[in-house]
Amino acid sequence: MRARLSTTFRSLTVRNYRLFAGGQLIKLIGVWMMYVAQDWLVLELSNDSPTALGLVTALQFVPVMLLTLYAGTLADRFDKRTLLMVSNGVWAVLAIAQAILIATGVIELWHIMIFAGLLGVAQAIETPVRQAFVSELVGKPLLPNALSLSAATFQTARITGPALAGVAIAWLGTGPVFLVSTVMAIAPVLMQARMNPTELHRPELLPRDERAEAKVVDGLRYVRTRHDLLLPMAMMFVIAMFGYNFQLTLALLAKTVFATGAATFGLFNTALAVGSLAGALAGTARKGRPSVYLLLAAAVAFGLLAIAVGFAPYKWLVLLLLVPTGFSTVFLGQAANQRVQLGVDGAFRGRVMALYVLIFLGTAPIGSMVISWIAEHFGAAAGIWLGGAVSLLAALAALVWQLRHAGDRLAFQARPTPRVRVVRQESVAVA
Repeated sequence: MRARLSTTFRSLTVRNYRLFAGGQLIKLIGVWMMYVAQDWLVLELSNDSPTALGLVTALQFVPVMLLTLYAGTLADRFDKRTLLMVSNGVWAVLAIAQAILIATGVIELWHIMIFAGLLGVAQAIETPVRQAFVSELVGKPLLPNALSLSAATFQTARITGPALAGVAIAWLGTGPVFLVSTVMAIAPVLMQARMNPTELHRPELLPRDERAEAKVVDGLRYVRTRHDLLLPMAMMFVIAMFGYNFQLTLALLAKTVFATGAATFGLFNTALAVGSLAGALAGTARKGRPSVYLLLAAAVAFGLLAIAVGFAPYKWLVLLLLVPTGFSTVFLGQAANQRVQLGVDGAFRGRVMALYVLIFLGTAPIGSMVISWIAEHFGAAAGIWLGGAVSLLAALAALVWQLRHAGDRLAFQARPTPRVRVVRQESVAVA
């Protein structure tokens, strides 16, 4: 057990990464509390309108569509630690202003929409920079473990935040939840200020005279020539747009399908996050780049589980299914992230990760509006299972694409245990 723990948490031996992870954990707990409270407040102010909730969710991610690629060029040009401190500081100021309006009782729906867009601007700058910054904290040998622990940090916050928010909303109302979350939002700035810049790993950065020439189009051309990067990005473009909408659909499922309160919404999020945390920790032992077929298998599993959640007729069954669904959600996203990060040249990491973030988060405005329209006309459950069906089709299409590109094929093995295996072209040639 001691050996396993030392392997799982080995990136925490690096002081800079400990500070980074600690700041992120505190902030993300507050962020998830704020998101849950915000979703509930929007439903209260809009008479349970899925369209209003979808619009607010979309506004959070519109800046990601517009600014993320530019943020990637900033990450390849300037000091990532400084950029993170500035963007996190702006987020904290905006969150405090919104909390004051809510606490004083003057908040209106259009205020929430404006803050959603402004907070999205800060997120659009922070996310790709943070993704690229992890490699500077630990170096490439520890990067798979650090990425997995970062995902585990996110999921730990996702477990704690919604659970705390659900109980706090029921007991105290939305105002206190927002106030607590704003205090926690300043943690990353304080932690990043304590880092030692001389211990950062920056051997792969562009020379200073070349950083000013780093352009978005160069990153796009780089990805276009790399099938191993293009496939996960194309597949995740579809899955993130239609399948990763649980922030929207679970709120609607709890309130409109099962006619329950904020506490059940918190339980749904917690069940999803418990599985997600297990999925994140499952990848901490990985020392290299995940295979493309592991990625594709995770995508197929996610699609099937999301369909099952959408068709589940009972609240207890939804809770049970959300655990493996959360596992597959994070295991898939983590495998895609690691396959991209560990396959990209350091000089292009900021721009490539910005493109990945754009695909992963920037599709949310489109997806949330489509899913909210489906939920409004056909019910929240339809929004979930249709998203799962589209995700499954995307995974199967990516599998066919990969098999044709590599010249591999699938074979069914009945004994000793039934399973599907990949017969690689090299194996056929040798035989």
